[in-house]
Amino acid sequence: MKKKPNDLILQTVTTVISFIIILFSIHLFFAGHYTPGGGFIGGLMTAAALVLLLLAYDIKTLNTILPFDYRLMTAAGLMIAVLTGAGALLFNQPFLTHAYDYFNLPLLGETSLHTAVLFDIGVYLVVIGVTMTIIQTIGESE
Repeated sequence: MKKKPNDLILQTVTTVISFIIILFSIHLFFAGHYTPGGGFIGGLMTAAALVLLLLAYDIKTLNTILPFDYRLMTAAGLMIAVLTGAGALLFNQPFLTHAYDYFNLPLLGETSLHTAVLFDIGVYLVVIGVTMTIIQTIGESE
């Protein structure tokens, strides 16, 4: 596909907006324990930012910038999510029972840490991996 001269404006704006979207997706990811959000919506927002970059540039440029195999990302995320859920079985708890405790962390003070964050990381990676695999598969066939 031949690039038009006005693509420079689109690419510049897209770079800034994608950065903002990814920052917001990280906020949604971490806010998901106490307010609406979490791994699914955070992953969708990140995938949306990547799709925006894909539209502004092209698939080769995106693969150069982010050389990820999204199928492997999906598999890794699924493994993290399942193993996190199965970890409760080691302690005679039902599947997906999560544990948490409060820790005094430097600079952050008393903070609660949950095993649910690990599960959400798995979901986050699965959503990004599946979405980008579908989009790239569609894009490569055209």
